[in-house]
Amino acid sequence: MPDRRQHRGPHPEDTGLFRAEMNPILRAAVSDLSWLLSSGYAEVAALKIVGDHFQLAQRQRLAVMRSSCSDASLARRRAARLDATEVRDQSLALDGFNVLTTIEAVLSGGVLLIGRDGCCRDMASMHGNYRHVEETMPALESIGELIASLHVAECRWLLDSPVSNSGRLRRRILDLASERGWNWHADLVENPDTVLAASAAVVCTADSVVLDACARWFNLARDVIERSIPGAHPVDLE
Repeated sequence: MPDRRQHRGPHPEDTGLFRAEMNPILRAAVSDLSWLLSSGYAEVAALKIVGDHFQLAQRQRLAVMRSSCSDASLARRRAARLDATEVRDQSLALDGFNVLTTIEAVLSGGVLLIGRDGCCRDMASMHGNYRHVEETMPALESIGELIASLHVAECRWLLDSPVSNSGRLRRRILDLASERGWNWHADLVENPDTVLAASAAVVCTADSVVLDACARWFNLARDVIERSIPGAHPVDLE
């Protein structure tokens, strides 16, 4: 069946799975999984141990996995992270779908996670297909206004070319930038992770693989959420 979603909002079970009473359990699970990862356990095996111990549902396990990292990864990410005052006059390289879908999900009322590394991550998944939703343009505008306030030199969006509708999104991004006078570029690339990992620009993503490889990064999605979406209520697992 065709994807007819108009929002990137919460799963029907999320209200119960991520209610406030679950936060201490999820934080403990993140702590335990991070310890196991730091001790050299494989992620799949470690997640099963932790998930079974805390009797977590599948979506809770996914949240714990996305929020955890080893001590070595945490130290590296903290060392490479720039704050908002340090990106002035810098070039930004955005992991397009990663940043955009997080803001779309928050605007849709979806679950927002703050992981151990301080990054904001959503629970949405595209599975190779991107669909424009009602929150797409408000999300792009929020991202653009925040970037404009930082006075960066330029912003380059990287979009996965194999993802369907990536070309249409690229056109929306460039049209909006033209209307607002923003110095934006948007490229379709086979694998943005590889480009971002080697980029000399300041990378904006919450992708763990990229964060563990890039030279410098900025927590763009979290800044957008904290400054522009006051109604957001993240599940804080930091």
